[in-house]
Amino acid sequence: MTTPPMRDNLDLASSAREMADKLPAGSLDQAAAASVAITCATTRTIPQARDVLQGLTPAPVRQAALDLFDRLSRQGQ
Repeated sequence: MTTPPMRDNLDLASSAREMADKLPAGSLDQAAAASVAITCATTRTIPQARDVLQGLTPAPVRQAALDLFDRLSRQGQ
């Protein structure tokens, strides 16, 4: 049995954008999903995206974005 390939940044960006589009505008979850989508679309690697997300403010958006990023990146493993 083969292991599915790890998701890349563009896959993560697409998934996060789909989530953001379905969430209530202005909500913490929507802000986090949009942040993940933009960050993943504009970085080349998973570690680079994580580094950028660690600099988000305010702290609640940063934590929600990192949690979402971790969940999405684990889905392809």
